[in-house]
Amino acid sequence: MTVVLGLSGASGAALALACARHLRAVGAAVELVVSPMGKRTLREEIGPGALDELAALVDHVHPAGDVGATLASGSFPTRGMIVAPCSMRSLAAIAHGLDDNLLIRAASVHLKERRPLVLLAREAPLTLAHLRNMTAVTEMGAVVMPPVPAFYLRPQSVAEITDQIAARAVDLLHLSPPRAAAWNGQAPPG
Repeated sequence: MTVVLGLSGASGAALALACARHLRAVGAAVELVVSPMGKRTLREEIGPGALDELAALVDHVHPAGDVGATLASGSFPTRGMIVAPCSMRSLAAIAHGLDDNLLIRAASVHLKERRPLVLLAREAPLTLAHLRNMTAVTEMGAVVMPPVPAFYLRPQSVAEITDQIAARAVDLLHLSPPRAAAWNGQAPPG
């Protein structure tokens, strides 16, 4: 049960770490691709050891420039891919098939092979170009999942919000019973 995890340069690098933890917990083998700006965002938002921390949670780290890696071929079997966070640049490249790095190529492979592709698109406010690119990838079969907090669960910390969003993203791959807290029709006590 292999899953590709991509991390692009949008804010929200903690989402990648949370996704990796959830994927590990369900027993998935994780293949990681981090864009150059994703590396910078990890360092700036989490700290200088963040990439090492993320690498320790996955099975293999692929250089973003290696478009000849296994992930670039549909013959490499996976159960899906999550891009967390997904920058608008990466979203646009996926929407238009601009396979100029391994993260984008792997996403294209998931689309062409009709495998799940979940994009935690991170930007606000959105331009018409962003919306059109989101429509295009959705029409191709991807799921665009902006990392929006589930306020109805009354989260007590940013870590709780991040964990819930990551759990929902992993749940969209249908690898295990749902991990994310579900709305039960009643507000939590407190």
